[in-house]
Amino acid sequence: MNRLISLALLVLSAACQHAPAASTPAPAVSARTVLLVSLDGFRADYIRRPGAMRLRALAASGVRAERMLPAFPSKTFPNHYTLVTGLRPEHHGIVANTMWDGVIGRKFTISDTAVTHDPRWWGGEPLWVTVENQGKRAASFFWVGSDIKINGRLPTWFRTYDAKVPNETRVSTVLDWMAMPAGTGPAFISTYFSDLDDAGHRYGPEAPQVDSAIARVDLLIGSLVDGIAARGLAGQVDVIVVSDHGMVSLAPDRVICLDDYIDLARVEIVDITPVGAISPEPEYEAEAFARLKGAHPHMQVYRKGEIPERFHFNTHPRITKLVTVADEGWTMTTRALVQRNGLPKGGAHGYDNQLSSMGALFVASGPDFKQGILVPPFQNIHVYELLARLLGVRPAPNDGSMDSTRSFLRRTP
Repeated sequence: MNRLISLALLVLSAACQHAPAASTPAPAVSARTVLLVSLDGFRADYIRRPGAMRLRALAASGVRAERMLPAFPSKTFPNHYTLVTGLRPEHHGIVANTMWDGVIGRKFTISDTAVTHDPRWWGGEPLWVTVENQGKRAASFFWVGSDIKINGRLPTWFRTYDAKVPNETRVSTVLDWMAMPAGTGPAFISTYFSDLDDAGHRYGPEAPQVDSAIARVDLLIGSLVDGIAARGLAGQVDVIVVSDHGMVSLAPDRVICLDDYIDLARVEIVDITPVGAISPEPEYEAEAFARLKGAHPHMQVYRKGEIPERFHFNTHPRITKLVTVADEGWTMTTRALVQRNGLPKGGAHGYDNQLSSMGALFVASGPDFKQGILVPPFQNIHVYELLARLLGVRPAPNDGSMDSTRSFLRRTP
């Protein structure tokens, strides 16, 4: 009951754009280092491809999930922030890569850092804040939100995102952080690589270029694991490798043009595919919903508050009055966008989070994890609680629990 009350209060706080109170200091400090690595767009089944040799070896020495279920929508910013807060997007507020907030009065797009660095967008408490509030230190060489002062705090060490920074620089810096004298370095480190997402979007998940990207990021994982061992830290570091979502192929004949059904002059399309965020004029809302309802066999439309419960996507103010969801591999667009950008090709994500094609990677190995365990699919909201337990810090209120991950561990740290 106390947990439900805490979560209810958190949801109300997020809706009002208030930051939750800082955690009280933890009484104990663990010497363990926890490394969280994101391979953006690494679909769960990619690990079976030839290039993922080091990842398979890491999984054999620890725990792998058949797949990890991303939060809905299965997009990059919502899911990276879910992984480090344990909150679903409707609770932490990053409900899409592109969104509108009426109080802030701005449109959020992931390329507009002047807007995204406004802390009012970011609800909940990311793990680096949890760690820093409880007497430990955190470091991040790129993670969604880690270069933004959320709840008044930043990691002790962080880098502002720059896609041009070589992956090898990220690896060497992470290893340098780990090698700092005992008691002076970070307990929690996060880092991020985008190669798979870039290749998947451009070429599609079945392309040979994706196989090349798998091999590249696999080498990075090998460099991290080998670097940890070379520094004599293998028995002191838990390594968790995750992704945010999977990827599915697009096709030029799987297109839905919204202007075939509604008057675009009477709606604001905040985001369009594969989850459409549509704000109609108030007097046009009922008509727009009626026109979209059943308009295309591969598109669903919902009113806010009536979106299926399994999506957990109804409550936050940034969710628009109408939400459209395309079927797997379909693209929602407009005729003007097709004329400007051409027909869809390559790959995409953001679809129903329970689709196997949207399944994300989860591999964990280290002194706290069992060896050679394959676990059933589980939701990524549970990763935050797991990380907090490994670090010996009290988690902030969140949507996850240890119930789905306790069996991964040799013992309770």
